[in-house]
Amino acid sequence: MKILILTQYYPPEIGAPQNRLHELALRLKEKGVEIEVLTALPNYPQMTIHSEYKNGRIKKEFIDAIPVHRSWIYVSKSKGILSRLLIYFSFVWSSYWRGRKIGNFDFLLVESPPLFLGYSAMLLSKKMKAKLIFNVSDLWPESAQKLGLVTNKSLLKLAYNLERKCYLRSTLITGQTQGIIDDIERRFPSSKVYWLPNGVNLDYYNPDHFTNADFRFKNNFANTDLLIFYGGILGYAQGLEVILKAAKLLEGKNHIKFIIQGTGPEKEKLLNLKQTLALENVYFFDPVSKSEMPNVLMGIDIALIPLKNLPLFQGAIPSKVFEALAMKKPVLLGVDGEARKHFVDSAKAGLYFIPEDENDLVTKINYLAANPDLVNQMGLNAREYVAAHFDRDKIAAGFLEILEGNL
Repeated sequence: MKILILTQYYPPEIGAPQNRLHELALRLKEKGVEIEVLTALPNYPQMTIHSEYKNGRIKKEFIDAIPVHRSWIYVSKSKGILSRLLIYFSFVWSSYWRGRKIGNFDFLLVESPPLFLGYSAMLLSKKMKAKLIFNVSDLWPESAQKLGLVTNKSLLKLAYNLERKCYLRSTLITGQTQGIIDDIERRFPSSKVYWLPNGVNLDYYNPDHFTNADFRFKNNFANTDLLIFYGGILGYAQGLEVILKAAKLLEGKNHIKFIIQGTGPEKEKLLNLKQTLALENVYFFDPVSKSEMPNVLMGIDIALIPLKNLPLFQGAIPSKVFEALAMKKPVLLGVDGEARKHFVDSAKAGLYFIPEDENDLVTKINYLAANPDLVNQMGLNAREYVAAHFDRDKIAAGFLEILEGNL
């Protein structure tokens, strides 16, 4: 079996889709699948082509023995809609012409968003005689419309028409959450859908291999400090202001400290808010490589997972939750719906707080701070649950079984 993964995002970039797709590719390769990747020159999230890839110096490479073909992409730090469209469509165009030269495949799996990559995927799947698998990690354009990120009616109409065309042309539609699957099934009842969740490498994120002393010593945190950690994209959807507002309410409790690690379009705004509120209990750290994350997570006490209070996120499962749970860290989950049912109601691996409600967040933090034995038990529950339901090895094996047996 030969599979091509078409994605705008891939390592050495750091991020959720990059990590998820590479981990899936590795496991499929281990099971005998001939797998290759067609992707852009790495640029995210800095929106600058990585130095070793500039001027197209690396057009093909091998990452963990997986062939990775790269094509040109326009990059810009501008947040304007025109710049974003140029970024998306530059890779649509270049990926098609690059992909035409790399042979035939049995399946082409395309990652969406960006939804516009569906144009290239549909053309390439026909050219390659490959069955199209449309992997949906976010319901775009629905999410962009509800977040107010895209308001142009003509562009939205174009995007919804493209979404429909991509789904109807796909042999299989995979979704990262059950909520995504349910939405697509409701709107496209004739389409074949499959839940392909994110997960975690339990061998890599194994707390038995690390000590919590390293991270704390390096960053001058005391063993008595309660470290509450957010790591990931600092974007609009996360609603990260709630962390700083909660920190203001807790500033008299000096042992409770907040760490925000990452970069993104909202970072400058958050730094300004920290200065405005004169917060000394909030620490901003730059993003780190994947190899450093287990050590970071080992050093913190509680992982904070917020999203904005929007109905859109009822079906969301933020990818950062899996690594924290695997490292036996309980979560403070500001996400209702599917994620809450999994990790709070079923796993008993953390507490839910009302999204964007700093008062409720403070109440839950105070409760956990007063109950350290509960924090430890939630950590044990956390790893047990992800091992049973979100082990990457099991996820890849189930997906391959679907490809071999039903398509």
